[in-house]
Amino acid sequence: MGSVKQFLLTMALLGGAASAQTTPATPPATTTPATPAAPATPAPDAPAQDPATPVGKIGSEDVTLGEFERAFRLAAARVVNAQGIPFQDTFLTEFASARPEFLTQYLRDRAVYQLARVNTSADPAELDQQMESARADFASDEEFQTALAGTGYADADDLRTELERQAVVGAYLQTLKDRFKFGDAVVAGFYNLNKAKFAKPAEACVKHILVPTEAEAKTIVADLAAGADFAKVAADKSQDPGSAPQGGDLGCFGPGQMVESFDKASFTGPVGTVQTVQSQFGWHVLVVTKRTDAGVTPLEEAAPVIRDQLGNEAAQRYLDAQIAKLKTEAYPDVVRVAAAPDESAAPDAAPDAAPAPDAPAEPATPPSN
Repeated sequence: MGSVKQFLLTMALLGGAASAQTTPATPPATTTPATPAAPATPAPDAPAQDPATPVGKIGSEDVTLGEFERAFRLAAARVVNAQGIPFQDTFLTEFASARPEFLTQYLRDRAVYQLARVNTSADPAELDQQMESARADFASDEEFQTALAGTGYADADDLRTELERQAVVGAYLQTLKDRFKFGDAVVAGFYNLNKAKFAKPAEACVKHILVPTEAEAKTIVADLAAGADFAKVAADKSQDPGSAPQGGDLGCFGPGQMVESFDKASFTGPVGTVQTVQSQFGWHVLVVTKRTDAGVTPLEEAAPVIRDQLGNEAAQRYLDAQIAKLKTEAYPDVVRVAAAPDESAAPDAAPDAAPAPDAPAEPATPPSN
């Protein structure tokens, strides 16, 4: 793997550890059987070690190599799954250089879990329901196990463990946010000091039907005038594969994001009226469903966002202080393994040239809900 690609994957892996706190962990349903992943094994090229070997310590609690390997697999799986690829053990070599930095992030996440377990627990009945819902997407236990392996889980119990952790941590982080309340004066002060952050561009919300010829466009306009349902016509006849399944809905966008003729119709044409324009893609039968001018988000609309941000920041400061009290220790040498070779390197490159340093892991932040 080229060094740039490996760097990007490493950054995604390190970032994924924090964001995975409350991310749903259920395997995606699929109608196409995936290639079964190999059974869980240590990362390729890793020296054989006892899974009970400590890789760190949080207060008086040891964190083992086996626990680290499980978390590393799940984090790596999230990265490759985000690219539409089922996870396989062979991918772990691509992330080998990130293991020491991931350990730092993982120990922080474990510290949060340790704090959360003191006063929070998951509802077993709710976990049962989530597991049943996940299993219901698959025709057989074999398909379910294949999907689990493709998302980094060893088995159904492994998935349940992750769901329990997410439930406990998510509830804990929410209780932290709920502790901090901000009055109207504080919110208004923040708003006045940061008005530039609440500027919003002009926006148009549009639905369209794309067809190859003007004659087809005219026929559709006539059908709509006679009472045809726009969404149904779009689903049946639009040549835009992205919006046709949504009834032609393109959502909302700002000026300059569409081709010139379409952009002009979206921002200067009448709202709620069928228009026909041509572009290099064909003929568009479009309707502007809503249009807003550029301006500043009013305080009453911005207030919930501001309170959420201030709550996150206050909860993060409190969380940092609590984690610091736990006195976390890390043993990165235990998790180091050989990195995947850089296939883009020149054949005559010096064999002992030092690799570029990995990017540092960023701290986890309580997610906004």
